[in-house]
Amino acid sequence: MAAVSGLAGAALAPRPAFSTAFVTGARVSARNPLMTRNLERNGRITCMTFRRDWLRRDLNVIGFGLIGWIAPSSIPVIDGNSLTGLFFSSIGQELSHFPTPPALDSQFWLWLVTWHLGLFLALTFGQIGFKGRTEGYFDK
Repeated sequence: MAAVSGLAGAALAPRPAFSTAFVTGARVSARNPLMTRNLERNGRITCMTFRRDWLRRDLNVIGFGLIGWIAPSSIPVIDGNSLTGLFFSSIGQELSHFPTPPALDSQFWLWLVTWHLGLFLALTFGQIGFKGRTEGYFDK
């Protein structure tokens, strides 16, 4: 094999194109930069201050949040109709021509996004309020 010139005349050492080290069983140990003291337990990297139950799921929040959104969204304030009623009626209209999807300019998308945005906000604020109260966050 001829030496490759370049890089100020440096020559590259000839070596095979493909390595066979994986066949011969050569072991390679990699250093993990995350391996610091007290971070590895049973082969898993954990954080000692992070709570395993970080979501702190509670069915009360889901129940009260759902009721807390359905009740105000069922008040007929949009031309004598409620947001929930408009959303459910648009679902019925779109199901009437089922195999074809809703058009992009359909009112269904507006009611879908608005209704679910309100639901997720009610659930988020419900989680903050309920857990904040049970953990004494607002007592400070």
